[in-house]
Amino acid sequence: MRGCAAGLAGLLLAGLAAAPVTAQDYGGFARHGAPGDFDFYVLALSWSPTYCAGSGARRDDVQCAPGRGLGFVVHGLWPQYASGYPQNCSAVNRAPTRQAMEVAGQVYPSEGLARYEWRKHGTCSGLDPAAYFAAARAARLAVTIPDGLKGGSPPQSLAPIEIARQFVAANRGLRPDMMAVTCTRGQLQEVRICFGKDLRGFTPCPEVARGNCRAPEVSLDAAR
Repeated sequence: MRGCAAGLAGLLLAGLAAAPVTAQDYGGFARHGAPGDFDFYVLALSWSPTYCAGSGARRDDVQCAPGRGLGFVVHGLWPQYASGYPQNCSAVNRAPTRQAMEVAGQVYPSEGLARYEWRKHGTCSGLDPAAYFAAARAARLAVTIPDGLKGGSPPQSLAPIEIARQFVAANRGLRPDMMAVTCTRGQLQEVRICFGKDLRGFTPCPEVARGNCRAPEVSLDAAR
């Protein structure tokens, strides 16, 4: 699986392109983002049952259709600064082609999410849409989901540190300071894993790691 991520080095370099700079607001001060100008990636893996337990117009009915049985799904691959992050980096948004969306469909739970992630985060990667979605696929393939945390598992409650330990045990080279386990309303929300900019391995990310859930335990509902 790591071979898939390692093979992205040439792809990442080939996809770099200049585009207009946009200002970002992070922590009360402006951030500017130029495509390709960032420090590392965050692969956000969302626990789909928690997302689908919500309600309202923001919920994606394609992702949450009964019988899909989704556990961890790719929320996004996010270019990140050491402090803060860029977003919506290109004023000229290159719409993903059909071929690009075919790649996205291999990793994202819905087309709507993939298109949203391209606009908000992919435009900051310096890659074209197809290369960005291929990078997200390679990052996902480089992460092993622990056996006890897959979609077919029964409902359970775990300490966030135990979830982190299981991911560390399942992924060679991953350490607790290279990831975060986040929660919402007492439920597991996401596992966020930091990759080097070339996607060849995991990397420390102190600011991301400080976002760890502080609840003593979180609930993991069963996949629907």
